[in-house]
Amino acid sequence: MVTAVQPRTRTTASALTTVRLPSLRHFGPNWYATVMGTAIVATAGAGLPVDVPGLRTACTAVWALSAAMLAVVLTARAAHWVHHRDQAHDHLVDPAIAPFYGCLSMALLAVGTGTLTVGQDVIGHRAAVATAAGLFGVGTLIGLAAAVVVPYLMVVRRRVGPATASPVWLLPVVPPMVSASLGPLLVPHLPAGQWREALLLASYAMFGISLLATLTILPVVFSRLIHHGALPLALTPSLLLVLGPLGQSTTAVNKLADAAPGAIDAQYAQGFGAFAVIYGVPVLGFALLWLVLAAAMVVRAARKGMPFSMSWWAFTFPVGTCVTGAEGLAHHTGLVALEWLAVGLYVLLVTAWAVTGFRTLRGLLGGALLAAPRQT
Repeated sequence: MVTAVQPRTRTTASALTTVRLPSLRHFGPNWYATVMGTAIVATAGAGLPVDVPGLRTACTAVWALSAAMLAVVLTARAAHWVHHRDQAHDHLVDPAIAPFYGCLSMALLAVGTGTLTVGQDVIGHRAAVATAAGLFGVGTLIGLAAAVVVPYLMVVRRRVGPATASPVWLLPVVPPMVSASLGPLLVPHLPAGQWREALLLASYAMFGISLLATLTILPVVFSRLIHHGALPLALTPSLLLVLGPLGQSTTAVNKLADAAPGAIDAQYAQGFGAFAVIYGVPVLGFALLWLVLAAAMVVRAARKGMPFSMSWWAFTFPVGTCVTGAEGLAHHTGLVALEWLAVGLYVLLVTAWAVTGFRTLRGLLGGALLAAPRQT
């Protein structure tokens, strides 16, 4: 009886290993988008200019979920590099997948922002500041590296034509903008004087890095749409990625304006405050225009049978940055209309997150999202 059971146990364990390890072969860096899209729900909800009973508790729970998801995805990605190094290398030089390496940085930074915003309710203020600072440092370094390495590889390793331009190209250059939003939250926790001013201006410099890089890519993306038509159905949700740098830059200038007093000379602090409104209002206006355009394209694609894919996560984080941008402008202008805009966009964000999260969980459990991509 014993000898009959033992081989069966070994076979079962071996079979489980055989099934599980190959399933990670197609677990790409785009999975970090699930962490970003979840963390922004917590951060944006905590900043809403309305008092909703239980909202902060719910946001704290969502932040905890995003932190757990980050740990899981980091572990899975590490296993992917260990067991499927050839596929990981192919991803790195593939112009359709390589830009998603920017999502690693943004996932770290998004969880870091949530830690400092609502996570301190759970782990305490001191631990939250230390954790956010660590995630800021690592996330910023990875983001700056991605902003250089990914475009470099696209230039020297692949021949990319105008017809292949995609909003996905924005992903490697947006992380410095996310750093520019988290940096100001850490400024008050530094010693007064040079340290605070250095972090404030470094964050402002990263705002510039990301903004100017975005301004070089956006015309190429729009030109591709005009001259080559709509994106493939499955990629249509990626149009909302354009909202990312728009909403995040609006968020960044408002956070920088909040941190400027006490970190830099008063005359410059006033300039930061004025620039937050002068820059933020027209950029948020363009973001709303693009949101309507992208929504129309998504409706068109849905009518044509747009399938579910990981690109649906573009419905979450980019919209969330518009929520935080509207919240910042509402704070600096006192305009009630902006408060209601933030609330309306947040409702859209939560709806998109719930639907996309459910479809992702179902696809993950069913194995469809980890299967090899179909050959076309």
